[in-house]
Amino acid sequence: MRFQHTVETRYVPSFRTEAVAGMFDVPVSEKLRKTWDVNLPIEDFDWEIGLIVGPSGSGKTTIAKRAFPNAAYFDGLQGLSWSAPSLVDDFAESLTVTEITGALSQVGFSSAPSWLLPYSALSNGQKFRATVARLILESKELVLIDEFTSVVDRQVAKICSAAVQKLVRRQKKRLVAISCHDDIIDWLEPDWVYHVDTGDFKRGRLRRPPIEIELCRVHPKAWHLFKGHHYLSADCNRSATCFVALLDGTPVGFCAAMPFPHPHVKNMWRGHRTVVLPDYQGIGLGNAISEAVGDYFLAQGKRYSSVTSHPAMIAHRTRSPKWVTIRPPGRVPTKGKNGKLMTSAARATASFEYVGDGSPLPPVEPYVKPKKGRKPKPERPAKTPEERAQERLWKRALKKAEKDTLSALQKDAAKTSESVKKTRKRKT
Repeated sequence: MRFQHTVETRYVPSFRTEAVAGMFDVPVSEKLRKTWDVNLPIEDFDWEIGLIVGPSGSGKTTIAKRAFPNAAYFDGLQGLSWSAPSLVDDFAESLTVTEITGALSQVGFSSAPSWLLPYSALSNGQKFRATVARLILESKELVLIDEFTSVVDRQVAKICSAAVQKLVRRQKKRLVAISCHDDIIDWLEPDWVYHVDTGDFKRGRLRRPPIEIELCRVHPKAWHLFKGHHYLSADCNRSATCFVALLDGTPVGFCAAMPFPHPHVKNMWRGHRTVVLPDYQGIGLGNAISEAVGDYFLAQGKRYSSVTSHPAMIAHRTRSPKWVTIRPPGRVPTKGKNGKLMTSAARATASFEYVGDGSPLPPVEPYVKPKKGRKPKPERPAKTPEERAQERLWKRALKKAEKDTLSALQKDAAKTSESVKKTRKRKT
């Protein structure tokens, strides 16, 4: 696809426009014209995701509309109607609940309580993910999304791009993203990229850079950073062994485990809470954190199991050779100590045991609980001889002042006692 596109605008002179043209020596004519020579050789291969990138004002949107005139165009978060009292009710009636929740989870919007909120109550990141999920599900033709990831933080934009590309490819749809940020190229993994400012066209799907997380053993009090994002409960057992996952030094996930008493199996531990912050969902961090915790216990000669109701985690563990299915997805009516049904009886859950990949694991350093008590005093820099001499002079002066003050107080006390004695003699 090769074309030349020209945009002309009629120039209407006025006092201000003439003043601006004179101040900055702008050449003006009856028509203001801008022309682009575009070369998009995309007809000879199959593609699913394309990216048009360039600085603001370079003509990205103009070129995209000219190149794909029959595509569904959406400007950022605009173009869709969101009026239902809950987010899931705004999707097309022909879509099933499974399709809607599956798409939302695939783009990294996995908070079930937030699905029940109206669109206006969501954050910008959640709005962006919900908009993309709805566009991909409801659009049958090519979709153009302008200002792609412009409303979210750059780190969040990378995570969103990685999650969106997975949904597009699984749904076998086609997407052209229009953005002024080139930091999402490796994360969106487009089949082709067109740079408007230079006219360069690059073909070939790039691979997402690896994500390295650091797992740290923490105190259960760290749960307060994540409790508001757990879909089930805000409680965490005080005796749980807790871990926090760090991405570039930023806490992004939490996982807790507890001993699981079993009549036939010894040293069994069970997952208690697993949470990934909303801005970092959609790229598999929850599964990675859970498996890292499983490796932690396997290295100590223990066993690790987990029960989950999240569809994405159930699908991953069913396919992964690192997990063995103990109980397939289903509802298990379990009664608690008070005779009432547990909360898990109302939802489908599945149980798995983590077995790892069989590779040798590094030894785990024992966790040392910080001692309670007074904090150690910080080390002070060594004093110079001049400072020590000055300190001795100050101490001598202070001792002399204390002696003089004490002697003066003693003299005053003696005079007061003598005057009191004289007064008493006079009265007698």
